[in-house]
Order: sequence, then structure tokens, then C-alpha cells
Amino acid sequence: MKLQYGWVIVGAGIVITCIGFGTALSLGVFLQPMALATGWSRAAISSAAMIDFLCMGVASLFWGAMSDRFGTRLVVISGGALLGAGLIAASRVTSIEQFLFAFAFVGVAAGSFYAPLTAATTRWFVQHRSLAVAMVSAGIGLGSTTIAPLARWLITSYDWRTALFVLGVVAWVLIVGAGLLLRRPPAQTAAASAAGGDREFTVAQALSTPQFAAIAGTHFACCVAHSGPIFHMVTEAIDCGVAPMAAATVIGVAGLASVGGRVVCGLFADRFGAKQVLLTGLAVQAAAISLYLVVHDLGAFYALSVMFGMAYGGIMPLYATLVREYFGARIMGTVFGAVAMLSTIGMAVGPWAGGWIYDHLGGYFWLYVASCAIGLGAIAIALSFRPPEAPVALRPSLAAGD
Repeated sequence: MKLQYGWVIVGAGIVITCIGFGTALSLGVFLQPMALATGWSRAAISSAAMIDFLCMGVASLFWGAMSDRFGTRLVVISGGALLGAGLIAASRVTSIEQFLFAFAFVGVAAGSFYAPLTAATTRWFVQHRSLAVAMVSAGIGLGSTTIAPLARWLITSYDWRTALFVLGVVAWVLIVGAGLLLRRPPAQTAAASAAGGDREFTVAQALSTPQFAAIAGTHFACCVAHSGPIFHMVTEAIDCGVAPMAAATVIGVAGLASVGGRVVCGLFADRFGAKQVLLTGLAVQAAAISLYLVVHDLGAFYALSVMFGMAYGGIMPLYATLVREYFGARIMGTVFGAVAMLSTIGMAVGPWAGGWIYDHLGGYFWLYVASCAIGLGAIAIALSFRPPEAPVALRPSLAAGD
């Protein structure tokens, strides 16, 4: 049986999101060794994650619009080149200001991956669309599973500067190489993908709908809720007495579980609808965050990482499915880029807030309390989802001047 090229797009997308987001999410592994080696505070180093995600968010809208206009291949290759340069620059810094500046470029680069690749993937599929999008998103979970332990091993064997340099070279080789495999779907595939569900929204119309506000607001609150616990889980485990190398595997377990969550939720969304699966996943995520208040040993951290990873991983690709179902494929890169922009601003809040809470309150207790509350707020926003009505065209009588 001939392989549909869309699955090649999915495979390339997995590699690209794995490296692109794995490098950003692995910054938590660098937190303690960098603080010890440089004397910089945890809040200052955590600010790099905040800047990273803020820049990623702003860039997502730009890169999404560029992918709609010029194609995903050019956007992704450009982002891969910039990501490698940013990581290598970060490995050579001598001050916290320089480090934050370098990670601004890392964030701009990372914004070129998820929204463009998700939009490209939806255009290749009529059936199994949610599953295909979920598999591309699974690369983010694989990034946590592979890049964080690799970075920890490099730090242990060499130092944090060498680790960042190696990650930059890996980004150049793998992202640019995988980006060369990307292509636009044939006309008949694109037409079949667009048939039957696309509404003729303009970008301005889409961004002004209550449905866009609901999707973006839920995604924002969801990311605020889980970003802090994800970023600080390694440091929390170390503070509880877990050995540093073992603690680094905690985030790897969460990342691996998130891969399974993405695939399972993608299958369920194709069958039961994205909204119902999203609501369930948000509820499980909030419950998992609350349980961080009571875990203290490695076995408990592993068990909770599975639950938490399945939840936050499973719900992430569902936002793209909702955008595609509500607003169509033609402007999806731009609209989902706008959703991603707001969500990555949410991702920026959690790491910085966790560092501030730790430095000022001596622990992460209030991080988990606040994150759980915000996760429950995401459920409330998600309940407001309603299918949008197509923009109303002028009635013939009005067009005729009656």
C-alpha cells in the first residue's frame, strides 16, 4: 500500500517539534547547575523561560501568517537556523542580561514550528486529522523525554555551556534537515481537506468572534496552569532529596506520558469530538497539579508525572483541532498562530512565577495552589465554546439596493 505523503509530513513535524520545543522545555534542567556555577538567582534564570515564551508567542502570529503566504518549509528552515544560532550564543554568554537576550532569539525561532506545522498537517488530511495533529504535537512530549536527559548528561559530563552548544548544533542538523521534507499538498488533497466544513472567514472576522476568544482564553489559562509545575518539577524533586540525574528523568517520564496522551486524545477526539475530550483532560490536569502538594519521593513523582503528562499532553493538540473545525484551513496558520501567541504568553508566566514564589516564599506550595485554581478557570472558559456561525453575506435584495 502506498504511503500517503501526509504521514511523512507528520514524521518531519515530530522531529522538528521534538528538537524545537525540547530545547526550550529543558531549561529547567539547567536551573540549579547554572545558579551554582554563576551565582545568578533562580528567578533571574527562570526569566529566560518567560522571555523565551513571550517571544515565541509574538513570533507565532508572524510565522503563522508567513506560512499561509509563503509555505511551511521556508518558515521552518528559517526558524531552525535561528534556533541553533540562539542556543550557541547562549552557551557563550558572560552575564544574565546576555543570556536573556540570547533566549529571546530562541523564543522567536521556536515560534516558527508549532502553528505552521499544525496548519500544514491539517491540509494533508481528511480522515484521522485529529490523530495526525496529535502526533505532530507529540514531538513536544518526545522533546521533554529525550532532550532533558541529554542536557542533564552533558551538564554532568562537561558543563552547562557545552550542553547548550551541542543542542544548538543538533537543532541546525535535524530541524533544517527535516524541514527540507515539507511540501504543500496536491491540489486535490487540499480541496478534499477543505471541503464540507470550511467557513469563509477573513482573519479579522475570525479574530473578533467569541469562539476565538473562548479557544484562546482556555489555551492561555491551561498553559499558565501547567507551565510552572512542568518547569520546576525537576528542581522540586531535587529539593525533596531526589538525586539530580534521577530528578531529570521525572520530566522525561512526564514527556513520554504526554506522547501517549496526545495519541489517545487524538483518537478520542476523532470519535467523540474535541470539546468533550478537552473538558475531561482539563479536569484531570487540575487534579494532577493539586497532587504535587503531597508527593515527596521518586516513586510518587514518577506516578504523578504519568498522570500529569497524559493530561497536559493530551489536551494541547485539541486547540488546533477546534480552530480547524471552526475557522477552516485557508487562514488556519494565522488564526492558530494568534491562539498560540496567547498560549505561549501563558507558558511564560508559570516558570517566572514559580521562581519568584520559591525565592520569596521558600517553596513551591503556592505555585501549585494557584496553578490548580487557574486550571479550574480554564474549564469554566472551555464550557463557553459554541460552534460559530458563518459570516453573513449580503442578501440579494440588499445587494441590489432595496
